[in-house]
Amino acid sequence: MDNYISCVIKSFKHNGRLHRMWLENRQIPKERLAPGHAAESMFVFINRQTPIQEADGKQWTSRIPAVSFFIPGEWFNVVALLEDGGVRYYCNVASPPYFHNRLLTYIDYDLDVIIPSGGAPQIVDRDEYEFHKAAYHYSAVVDRKVMAGLEALMDRIGRGRAPFQDDLVIAYYEEWQKKTGEV
Repeated sequence: MDNYISCVIKSFKHNGRLHRMWLENRQIPKERLAPGHAAESMFVFINRQTPIQEADGKQWTSRIPAVSFFIPGEWFNVVALLEDGGVRYYCNVASPPYFHNRLLTYIDYDLDVIIPSGGAPQIVDRDEYEFHKAAYHYSAVVDRKVMAGLEALMDRIGRGRAPFQDDLVIAYYEEWQKKTGEV
């Protein structure tokens, strides 16, 4: 589909167990990335009605189109959900991404930041993070990196830095729709 390669995204927990898989994602070709995204070597994916498999094997299909952003070296990733009321951002505090052979993986550290369309960011799942921190025996180094990732994410949100730009999210999705013949 005109260089939009199909990829799988897998998230794991700190103990190495599978958390969740997004089975059908299309990577935006590097030459189509916005200059700011290309400058950070972002991996950007689009999915629409993708099958999602949970760790227990159950599958379901997402109903909301999404554009996902992974930045090498950063301890977070960002999913922009294209809802009827605007773009909602769901941000995972997570290990930096690893991408090889059409498979992107990362470790999910439970802390999330949700930004409703036109709303303020909300940090959620602190209790889940604390539970897994104890259960999986996160080292002091991991804890510091997770907290630094949350701080870097909140700073990026506060400054309106990429990828928190609704116009680019929508442009990526609309260009992909044209390539697939959906528009």
